[in-house]
Amino acid sequence: MNATPEKPAAAKKAVAKKAAAKRTAAAAEQAPAKKTAAGKTTPAKRATAKKTTAKKKTTAKKAAKTAAGKAPAKTAPARKPESRVAMVRRARRINRELAELYPYAHPELDFTNPFELLVATVLSAQTTDLRVNQTTPHLFAVCPTPEDMAAMPPEKLEELIRPTGFFRAKTKSLLGLSAALRDRFGGEVPGRLEDLVTLPGVGRKTANVVLGNAFGVPGITVDTHFGRLARRFGWTTAEDAEKVEADVAAIFPKSEWTMLSHRVVFHGRRVCHSRKPACGACAIAPLCPAYGEGETDPEKARKLLKYELGGQPGQRLKPPADYPGRPAPPMTPPVAAS
Repeated sequence: MNATPEKPAAAKKAVAKKAAAKRTAAAAEQAPAKKTAAGKTTPAKRATAKKTTAKKKTTAKKAAKTAAGKAPAKTAPARKPESRVAMVRRARRINRELAELYPYAHPELDFTNPFELLVATVLSAQTTDLRVNQTTPHLFAVCPTPEDMAAMPPEKLEELIRPTGFFRAKTKSLLGLSAALRDRFGGEVPGRLEDLVTLPGVGRKTANVVLGNAFGVPGITVDTHFGRLARRFGWTTAEDAEKVEADVAAIFPKSEWTMLSHRVVFHGRRVCHSRKPACGACAIAPLCPAYGEGETDPEKARKLLKYELGGQPGQRLKPPADYPGRPAPPMTPPVAAS
């Protein structure tokens, strides 16, 4: 009688065990899927991750290759240093080439005597030679000698030279140098550099202009054009005008100094400009270490040429007979009489 009620209990236990086993198996089967969902490691996503990684690696390789390709441009070896002898030979050849290009090179200030050239050169500071040439005819008609200029009231002289700019400072210099010429040099412009530089407003550049063109004494005129080209040509690295003068003087024979100055200044004003040199139209480009600083396209470069090379008037109202360009026009309107 006791055995009969135990069978149903045993059966129930067996059914419960089987159900538990099934639940365990089902949980085990579902576990990988859950893990996959939680870890986001589905096959499609794994493939996308691999593609992204590969793309990043390819991009990195391209960037590295590009950087490697640009590196030589930044670290390109410098041009082989030029020996002193080679530089001097090249410099003298440039001078010969410029002589052929500008056989008519000349001072671009109108003058008829040393006093007029001295005054015109002082006036040329911070302005163009053309503006000076348009101003001096009336100035020299009113005061043709140092004595006349020294006696001129400052306010009247200021009005006469006003078009050249900085007229107050220039008036002071002109009155001072005129009085010095009258009192110390008998009204004559001295022909020595050491005397000229004692005059108010006269430095080495002005003195060399006067000596070379009024007295035939060789001199190197270092203005902004000459200094710029001397550095571009590799003749000097100096910025100071006196140092540039000394460096260039050591390269060329003294007999060439005055005409060298004219040729270099002519080239600087017409071709080798400060901001945009016309490299593509430059006759001495093969000899210039600075080639490429300006416009190298021949057609575009030709449009940059100035004065007679560009088909325009020159700076002198009365140029030399062999000048191939047109004379500059007089000032319009003319300076009012005082």
